[in-house]
Amino acid sequence: MTTLSNEKRTSTQLALSEEKKIQLIIQHWTRILKIKLGWINEFDILVVNYISTIFVFNTFRSSSKLLHTFTGHTAWVYSIDYSTFDDDRLICSGSNDRTVRVWDVDNNKQIQSSNGHSDSVHCVKFSPYHYHNHCQRVICSSSGDKTICFWDFKHNKQLQIFNGHTLDVNGIEFSSFNCGRYLCSGSFDNTIRLWDVETSKSLHVFNGNERAVCCVDISPLHCNNNNDNNNKMNNIGVIGGNGYTICSGSWDKTIRIWDIETTNQLNVFKGHTNYVNSVKYGSNELSNTILSGSADKSVRLWDIRSCQQIQVLNGHKHWVSVVEYSPFVIKNSIGNSNVICSGSWDNTIRFWDIRSNKNELYMIKGDEKKDNGIYCLKCIVLKKEKKANDDTHDLNLCYGSYKGLIHIWG
Repeated sequence: MTTLSNEKRTSTQLALSEEKKIQLIIQHWTRILKIKLGWINEFDILVVNYISTIFVFNTFRSSSKLLHTFTGHTAWVYSIDYSTFDDDRLICSGSNDRTVRVWDVDNNKQIQSSNGHSDSVHCVKFSPYHYHNHCQRVICSSSGDKTICFWDFKHNKQLQIFNGHTLDVNGIEFSSFNCGRYLCSGSFDNTIRLWDVETSKSLHVFNGNERAVCCVDISPLHCNNNNDNNNKMNNIGVIGGNGYTICSGSWDKTIRIWDIETTNQLNVFKGHTNYVNSVKYGSNELSNTILSGSADKSVRLWDIRSCQQIQVLNGHKHWVSVVEYSPFVIKNSIGNSNVICSGSWDNTIRFWDIRSNKNELYMIKGDEKKDNGIYCLKCIVLKKEKKANDDTHDLNLCYGSYKGLIHIWG
């Protein structure tokens, strides 16, 4: 009787352990891939189906290859983004050829193009706000024409235009809270603006940078174990962004952190010796870190709490244009370690162990004639080629180049 009772208790504990593991996986991938809660129903099931295994970097390094190339842009690709809409897996891109394009990943073809901007397109993002609230497929784009545009690419029509910046608009990012209702933007006019997508109003102008603001990011979704839907309307603070911050990188060589609610500048990180081209917030165990890439050819990791530089990763031979926290892990003698990646004008993508400042783990080199420089990259999860009873997925790398090509590597 005692043995039976013990077996039953052990079985219950194992079940609870598995449930806890699933919840941890959901939280991890929500943040790493910046999936917005509330986009679709049964989100937990989707994530568990997508992320059935840990993405081990050694497997990627040993077996990855160029899978597909999208052609269409006639000048360098500044920015790419990836999202799923129902069963459609889509990439959007913005280019110096002044167009925004949409690509169907499964069918390997361009499905839409917009030439609504009168100057180069610097950044593109799929809008979580429009999809969650209006079931619309919308891309937000920033441009050298000083505007931010919202484009319903399914019906090929322009929805909104934000005017306010007095020079080129560079990086843009949707809020991780309130279903992406708020958007921040950085500009050559040395300012950052916070916009309300619902009302099309500029809420605040952040001043402090001495030169152009190249890139921005918004801190990831807060984890609250007592709330089943962290992305519901938050009544704390003026816009529901209490505790959230904006990070910016500038041509004045600094990285700055701003409080979204109070609009105060909180921290200034100094260390780069040239333009800061890319900044990213970490998540989960890396939630107190910021990753940056610079024209000084270095990739750096910063501790937000101590305002100290943690790592300097050297190896690129030209400007670092983009940095990303990848979902890869690398197994070593002290356990699992996170992998970060960076793209550069030196026409390479390099992968680094976040715990070590030694040489890169791996390098992907672009085609010298067809690429001539990596400008943007994105980690995307794609379904493997169909096999019987196989519903597994692979992590792939999508990147845009100077010559206008977009590649998928995996």
